Amino acid sequence: MPTPERFAAIDIGSNTFRLLIAEPASPGSATPWHTIYYTHRIIRLGEGLHHTGRLADTAMQRAMQAFSDYAALLAHYQVAADHVYATATAAMRDADNGLAFRNRVVAETGIDIHIIEGDTEANMSLAGASAVLTQQTRSDMLLFDIGGGSTEFIRAANGTCRDAISRKLGVVRLVEAHLHSDPPSTSDYSAMLAAADTNLAEVERFWGNNRGDIVPPTALVGTAGTVTTLAATELDLCPYDADIINNHSMSRTAFETLRDRLLAMNHEQRQAIRTIEEGRSDLIVAGLAIVEAIMNRWHYNDMIVVDAGLLEGAWLEISRSG
Repeated sequence: MPTPERFAAIDIGSNTFRLLIAEPASPGSATPWHTIYYTHRIIRLGEGLHHTGRLADTAMQRAMQAFSDYAALLAHYQVAADHVYATATAAMRDADNGLAFRNRVVAETGIDIHIIEGDTEANMSLAGASAVLTQQTRSDMLLFDIGGGSTEFIRAANGTCRDAISRKLGVVRLVEAHLHSDPPSTSDYSAMLAAADTNLAEVERFWGNNRGDIVPPTALVGTAGTVTTLAATELDLCPYDADIINNHSMSRTAFETLRDRLLAMNHEQRQAIRTIEEGRSDLIVAGLAIVEAIMNRWHYNDMIVVDAGLLEGAWLEISRSG
């Protein structure tokens, strides 16, 4: 029999798939959820999408294996089908065959995927992050969520979204377009910085058109695997602990020290770092460029890191509606 108060969320990113099975936490708990089971896998669903406009067969095969395993976990932990909320972002949203793949997944595994738009993605990321951030940070923040295919930028005050925009600025896209040497050459990294800044100029233009206000919020907050990996690497945090990552402040100096260290390494050397999981060694280079471009353009001297984001926001959505 399914457990009535057990809910699950699946975040189907362009790079990483994440699964959270949880129950509502007791009042006064650090988070609104009590985790029963969590797992994630680097699938790189968006591999090649930048060039072809389609999900690749090999990427879909990797994804189907993950969905089959997730379906088995949902059954094992007795999560009712109507208590599962699976969200897909840039890769399935942008791919010509994204909807066909979504239909294949539900037919073969029973997992009903919701392909969400960028503004929905941004608001869910905000809800998930706000659940664990301090009140001081939440009072006036720019939350950015770096994915494989897109990055969301959310200006928020006291947990309420002021505005949000999604740009096709993701680590898989940047790597496929600009990373040509190992270790990364100065020209490769400069091209990534330039591509990121071009997107940030569009974010700024959106702010001006939307509210006539291009002043960035007081606090810069980063979520998702790129920034949490950077924080874990700075702290040499192994095994990974989300509670330590949440609300960690990385100074500009600490970021630049870590950037210089990682850019001097080749792929194999970065992969040997115990806090960088398999499949993220090349992508972390693009992540550095996006973070640096944000800090440069809007003159931030530190970045607050949060583990919670879209996945937890999706869990909150299903638990409150279920």
